Amino acid sequence: MTDTWDIEVSARIRRLPPYLFGQINALKHRKRVDGIDVIDLGMGNPLDAPPAAAVEKLCDAAHDPRNHRYSASGGVLNLRREVARVYERAYGVSLDAEREVIAVIGSKEGFSHLCLALLGPGDTAVVGDPYFPVHVYAVALAGANVLNVPLGNDRAFLDRVAGVVEHLYPRPKCLILNYPHNPTAMTVEGVGFFEAVVELARRTGVMVIHDFAYGRTCFEEYAAPSFLQASGAREVGVEFTTLSKPYNMAGWRIGFCAGNAEMIRALATIKGYYDYGIFQPIQIAGIIALRKGDAAARRQAERYRKRRDVVVAGLRRLGWEAGAPRAGMFVWARVAERHLGGQGTIEFALRLIEEAEVAVAPGRAFGECGEGYVRIALVENAQRLRQAIRQMDRALNKGVVAPSARKIARRARGGRGRRRRGCPGPHERVQ
Repeated sequence: MTDTWDIEVSARIRRLPPYLFGQINALKHRKRVDGIDVIDLGMGNPLDAPPAAAVEKLCDAAHDPRNHRYSASGGVLNLRREVARVYERAYGVSLDAEREVIAVIGSKEGFSHLCLALLGPGDTAVVGDPYFPVHVYAVALAGANVLNVPLGNDRAFLDRVAGVVEHLYPRPKCLILNYPHNPTAMTVEGVGFFEAVVELARRTGVMVIHDFAYGRTCFEEYAAPSFLQASGAREVGVEFTTLSKPYNMAGWRIGFCAGNAEMIRALATIKGYYDYGIFQPIQIAGIIALRKGDAAARRQAERYRKRRDVVVAGLRRLGWEAGAPRAGMFVWARVAERHLGGQGTIEFALRLIEEAEVAVAPGRAFGECGEGYVRIALVENAQRLRQAIRQMDRALNKGVVAPSARKIARRARGGRGRRRRGCPGPHERVQ
C-alpha cells in the first residue's frame, strides 16, 4: 500500500499542446483578488446587452414547465427552420432544416464534437497559422494530427494548402477555415475564394469546415460571404455560426452547423451520446433573436466599428502596426520592437498586466506565425479603450508603471521610498 495515488490521464490529454493563456489568466485573477482594476481586452467576451426581445422570450418560456424537460439534442425543428430562413434571407442559400442544420451548445462545442465525428488516430487536419486555438485543440482531442500552413486569404494560400494535401500520404481529411478570421480579422473578398476552396476539395477529397462566427459583424460596406454560397459547398463541407457575437449571447451557448447532410448526421450521432440538447427556453429565445435581431446585430457591428477606430488610432500613436479590420471584434497589431524589448509576446502580455494594468492576448498563443503580434478585443466601451491606451502609453513610452505596481514596490521596501522633497519619483509623471 502506498501513501500516494497517481492519476494517469488519457493519452488525448497528454497530446494537447501547452495552454499558453494559463499564466496570463492566473495573473489577471490575482490582480482582481487584490482589488486591482485590470482592463481586460484579452478575451472576446461581449459586455453589451443581448436583444431585449430575446431576453423577454427567454423569461416567458422559462415559466412554462414543459420547457424544463430534456430537449432534442440537435435542436428543436422550429429553431433549425429559422436558421435556414436566415441563410435564405442573408445569403440566398436554401437549406433543408431537417437534414442540413443542427443546433449546438455553442460553435466551439459543435466544432469539437464534429472533430470527434470525423477524425481519429492517423488522420490529419490542415489549419492556417495563426489560428483560433480550438481549431487545433479539438483535432488533438480527437486523436488526429494538425498540419499548419501560413495563413492567407488568396490563391497563394490555397496553393500552399493544395501542395500539402496532394503530397502528404495519407492525405489530410479536413481543411479548417475561419473568415472573418480570429485572431487576425483577415477577411475574404467574395464568394470566389470559396468557389476555389470547393474546387480544391473536390479535386483532393478533403472535407471543409468553415468557422463563420463573425460573419454578421461587418463594418462599412463590407459583407462577409458564407462558404455555403459557393456552388457545390454542401457537397464538401459545413459551416458553423453562432448567436454569441452578433447578438451578445455568448453565455447562452447556442450555435449552429449547416451544410453537408452526412457531416451533420455524423455530428448528430456524436451529440446523441454526449448531451440532451440546449435548454429549451434558450432555443425558443434564439428563434426570436434570429427572427427579429437583424437591427440589433447591425447596431452591435457599428459599436465595434467605432471601438475599432479608437483602438487603431491609439495603437498607431504608440508606434505599433495596426490595420483597420473590416469585420469581427478584434484588432490584430504588431508590437513595436522597442516595446517588446527582446521578449516574446507571452512575456510581454504579462508585463503589460503588471505595468499598465491592461490585458491583451499574446500572438504566440495563436501559433508560431502570431509571434510579435497581440490581439485586442473590442469588448469595452470607447472611454475604457482610450484609458487602456493611455495606460499602455505611460508604461511603455514614459516608464510610468501602474499604481498597483508602485504600491507593490513600496511594500517590498517597507513602505519608505527615499526622494528629495518636491522631486518626482522615478515612476511618477510631472503634472
